[in-house]
Amino acid sequence: MSESFYDNRELSWLKFNARVLEEARDETTPLFERLRFVQIFCSNLDEFFMIRVGSLQDKLLYEPKDRENKTNMNAKEQLSAIAKRVKALLPVKDEAYAEIMQGLSACGVEHLNEDALTPEEDAFLKAYFTREVRPLLFTGVVDKKHPVPFLKNGGIYIGCLIRKKTDASGKRTLGILPASDNLPRVVFLPGTGKFLLIEELIRRYAKQVFSNFDIISRCIFRVTRNADIEIDEGLFDHDVDFRDVMSKLVKKRKKLRPVRLEFQGSPDGETVSVLTKILDVSDNYVFKQTAPLSMGFVSVLEKRLEKQAGLFFEPLVPQRSGAILPDVPLIEQIKQHDILLNYPYENINHFINLLEEAAVNPDVSSIKITLYRVARDSKIINALNKAAENGKDVLALVELRARFDEENNIGWSKQLEEAGVTVIYGLEELKVHSKLLLITLRDGNNVRYITQVGTGNYNERTSRLYTDLTLMTSDEDFGADASVVFNALMVGSTVESTNRLLVAPKGLKSRLVSYIDNEITYGRDGYIGIKINSLTDRDLIEKLAEASRAGVTVELIVRGICCLIPGVEGATENIRVISIVGRFLEHSRIYIFGRGDRRRVYISSADFMTRNTERRVEVAAPILDTSLANRVCDLFSTMLSDNVKARELGADGKYKRVSSAGRIPLNSQLYFYDEAYKSAAAATGIIGEKPPAKQNADAPIKVRIRRIH
Repeated sequence: MSESFYDNRELSWLKFNARVLEEARDETTPLFERLRFVQIFCSNLDEFFMIRVGSLQDKLLYEPKDRENKTNMNAKEQLSAIAKRVKALLPVKDEAYAEIMQGLSACGVEHLNEDALTPEEDAFLKAYFTREVRPLLFTGVVDKKHPVPFLKNGGIYIGCLIRKKTDASGKRTLGILPASDNLPRVVFLPGTGKFLLIEELIRRYAKQVFSNFDIISRCIFRVTRNADIEIDEGLFDHDVDFRDVMSKLVKKRKKLRPVRLEFQGSPDGETVSVLTKILDVSDNYVFKQTAPLSMGFVSVLEKRLEKQAGLFFEPLVPQRSGAILPDVPLIEQIKQHDILLNYPYENINHFINLLEEAAVNPDVSSIKITLYRVARDSKIINALNKAAENGKDVLALVELRARFDEENNIGWSKQLEEAGVTVIYGLEELKVHSKLLLITLRDGNNVRYITQVGTGNYNERTSRLYTDLTLMTSDEDFGADASVVFNALMVGSTVESTNRLLVAPKGLKSRLVSYIDNEITYGRDGYIGIKINSLTDRDLIEKLAEASRAGVTVELIVRGICCLIPGVEGATENIRVISIVGRFLEHSRIYIFGRGDRRRVYISSADFMTRNTERRVEVAAPILDTSLANRVCDLFSTMLSDNVKARELGADGKYKRVSSAGRIPLNSQLYFYDEAYKSAAAATGIIGEKPPAKQNADAPIKVRIRRIH
């Protein structure tokens, strides 16, 4: 079998982040929103280095001969290719930042050049440094008597190559000044929007700190540390609370070895050499850029500019679902028919209302839920606490290993316990990533279930930023399956078989393969449509390629990593792949197999990644209601028709924007908001809070969508 249709996971991810960066260069995007895309690009890259590069550098140390199973690259080859690609992307990011800031300078915010200050500006900033900054600075030097101070992950520092004035030998020493978190990141000139970043201010006036030294050179730098913490399975056998184990591991993460060294500007070679040696960072992983090393100050600028509406996306408000009656208890409505919500277009408050109803409904005996990431000020947690305080049996599986949310989840688990909720942490070797809720009710002498299955987290904040689907149903088989899942989780085991739900790690991948096999038997009449965040599972990639060779039409919407290259003759020529990168993060997962009477439609929490299909507890739910299945297929078809924010992956492994030439422009995300406003207005007779932006200035949003029915 040809291997030519595979792409490397890490390089494919970098292609995704390049698509994010394209949004920062898109002149049709409001200016400040373009700055936000620069910020997203940078934060994405930070996490990529902390996790993926950190993992590869570990592999280089301990398993250097191991090769990944798609492009056969070893760790050294992958690290070299990553470094080369990142060094090509950073100048694009620097140019985007410079363009955006030049535009914002006409709007009242200007990032000053510290080397081109007027005498008045210099006098103010120097006085500010002397009065407000210098007393708080912690000064470190590196020599035989002074070991290297600990450099925090993501911390910004000023490195000064210094020489003591009284030392005739001319010996040079490295001085290090932290741009402390206790200092304001942005320093504005009074009465203006002109600013310097705190690290730039410290670099300029470092002479005041090293008054007994000559400063040979000075630079701004930042260290990124490996954050890929590994959990020792043996810890589960100890007589300790797993929450305590996770707390210790999170602290350990902050001190792992450096994987990247960044410089702002053009540092001198000696400083770079000293820091590279001190931190033991490969030359390949030393990066220089002109833009700030951290974009965390963007929110400060936003406050200065928030009254200039033209700099921002037009406000869009999640709408009330037209399928939900406002004055009828939601539980009673779900008993009558399944309900599907589409975030962020429809409001997560509907789901919160369900939980709040369950918390006070005398017929509800228990509530069980899996929690992966929740908002910091969570109404969902409050509803669960209220239910427990009202005497309901409430079980919350809190996944303490949700990366970078560990501390948040540790805190929530404690609060839930204090309210009387039974808290469990999941399984030894498997993260619980499913989005599953089970409400059990007494209905006379019978037991009834309300089950909810979603594609995204129980998080009010991200529900306004991520596209996700949630299904609420009273189907008895759904409830029975969900009960089996929770019973297994409570005793630390996994589910072997279910009737309705597909449950990883034992009952998802095999069923997906069987559905693909079934479509293969139909050849050119076969159809597969998949929307996911990432595609890396080799078994599923090979099965999709097999379907393509059999003539099956395969349509994939893959936001991020896609290790399958479509359009390769003799392998994947019947596969189309698009990626949508726009205002909202595409996060919903949809699986469609077949058309007509044999059509199966699922929503799921699982991507087509080995970690999801084999190493996590995930749930996929069938959409049994024909009208809702049609709706999901229409959503999928609309996204396939996007010709504004969609990019198509070619046989050459490159993404190109889908052309709208000769067609009405269709931004699928704005289209869905338009539909949500219309639906809410039709249901209430009241126009939504603010209508979404039109697709273009002249034409209404009217497009022809191909139906997968």
